[in-house]
Amino acid sequence: MRRAVVKELEDVKAEDIVVIALSGKSDIADYMIVASGRSQRQVGAAAERIRKAVKALSGRAPAIEGLPACDWVLIDSGDVIVHVFRPEVREFYNLEKMWSADLPTERADGASEGAL
Repeated sequence: MRRAVVKELEDVKAEDIVVIALSGKSDIADYMIVASGRSQRQVGAAAERIRKAVKALSGRAPAIEGLPACDWVLIDSGDVIVHVFRPEVREFYNLEKMWSADLPTERADGASEGAL
């Protein structure tokens, strides 16, 4: 699921895709993925692509919050939670810093970054 979500984000040209491994640290999900879209339209398109991919893989539609405003869209597929932000909203909430203090992170290409 994680790889499918990252692929969809890359296909819509989402920026600064960060994967945070939560396994063993939190029961809410195995991974959190954070990405940016340059506009509300791009954020909405990314959310729609992820929704379709999750439904195709799991057979069920994920929970989605933040539509139609598309400043910050949360997609909860169960094992993977995805946050897609407009850049200024992402900077304001700074989820990566909060969630990666002592958690292993990796870039979308799979390389480890350590704590952000």
